[in-house]
Amino acid sequence: MPHPEFVGLVNSLQATAEAALGDFNAATASAARDGLLAENRARQTAERSLKLLTMLAEKTRGNLDFTEADLLTDAIGSLRERLSEFPGASGPTSPGGH
Repeated sequence: MPHPEFVGLVNSLQATAEAALGDFNAATASAARDGLLAENRARQTAERSLKLLTMLAEKTRGNLDFTEADLLTDAIGSLRERLSEFPGASGPTSPGGH
């Protein structure tokens, strides 16, 4: 059974990155209010969230149940793809060498 706080953490990091990349919904409104989505910070905000998710995957490898591991893998893959398509991208982003 996935740990609710773990799921919340992954969803929060992913929502912040998605908001920075232009996806707005109720869960991402606080990122806009906190100034994390200003044009000059949007890519930086998304990359920081991706780096945190990647680090989380590395540090928890072998300690997650299937649902948690799948959630984390999907979030990382989705954000890498979005960042590679984001204006100003120089190619696929690979924080942490992944």
